[in-house]
Amino acid sequence: MTTMEAGPHDAVSLLDRLPPRDRLGRGLKDLRISVIDRCNFRCPYCMPKERFHEHYRFLKSHERLSFDEITRLVRLFTQLGVRKLRITGGEPLLRPQLAELIGDLTTLPGIEDVALTTNGVLLAQHAAELRAAGLDRVTVSLDTLDHDLFARMSGGYGNPDEVLAGIHAAQTARLEPIKINAVVQRGLNDHTLLDLLERFRGTGITVRFIEYMDVGNRNGWRRDEVVPSAELHARIAARWPLEPVAGASRSDVAQRYRFLDGAGEVGFISSVTQPFCGDCVRARLASDGVLYGCLFATSGLDLRAPLRSGADDAALLELVRGFWRGRADRYSELRGEQVIHGPKRIEMNHIGG
Repeated sequence: MTTMEAGPHDAVSLLDRLPPRDRLGRGLKDLRISVIDRCNFRCPYCMPKERFHEHYRFLKSHERLSFDEITRLVRLFTQLGVRKLRITGGEPLLRPQLAELIGDLTTLPGIEDVALTTNGVLLAQHAAELRAAGLDRVTVSLDTLDHDLFARMSGGYGNPDEVLAGIHAAQTARLEPIKINAVVQRGLNDHTLLDLLERFRGTGITVRFIEYMDVGNRNGWRRDEVVPSAELHARIAARWPLEPVAGASRSDVAQRYRFLDGAGEVGFISSVTQPFCGDCVRARLASDGVLYGCLFATSGLDLRAPLRSGADDAALLELVRGFWRGRADRYSELRGEQVIHGPKRIEMNHIGG
């Protein structure tokens, strides 16, 4: 049969070999993998202590995907267009032998970048072995350098000195570029952010400020606690003049600016006031094997069950391909139009940040 004589079944076969696009035309390029739902912090905007108490039931080890299962799925995701991975949690460094998984993932054909998001407290212990395993870079969550405020925002666990030690270890191990993520809440930590920025200016580390979001159902989110990125930009620029960084990828979540004095960059992630859903190419794989198409998802695709019931690679690929083609998530763009307190969303410790 010549190309001109190809029938409908051949057209379907060709379509199935192409990277899938969702209902809004978005491809699948990035996969965020939550390896554990536990955390050693109790940040009020993510895992408030009164909800995630000592008797809270986290996943048991057999309920989490094994490293072999994660690696098998990622190998399949590369066939659908995934090139970048980010390891998340919970706190991913609580997962024993995490460097072994990193080593497996970084050797997969097609994977171009593997990053890790962590609160940094355990990073000093693991930075060298993670780099040796092939990890490319890290993002560290750090909302303030003020010790008392840090304790309040972490639920009383850890301290900024431990996080700074972890960042230093990451620099020594060359897990670069290093990024700092700070969630900004009005009346809580917004008055300390210039100090945070000053600490890292000129170090090669980029601080990114994240608008406080209504992730999950338990953080008591209120819009009046959001500090718009535009407001924060104006405050920073009044002290250190800024200019936009040109040439950033459309799928980048952060708007990037450089300091005119050459002291580096600052970023703004503005999911509330300037949603970027239209360019989102990220999927999220939770530690229990459920695949989600959005940070604000209310449901997902269970991959653990077919994995453990003997599904072959072709069947798993078809499941993921169909899931992505049906994806229409754009919660942040709809936030002003819909009832925010609608169907329950997946908690951030479960789905990853």
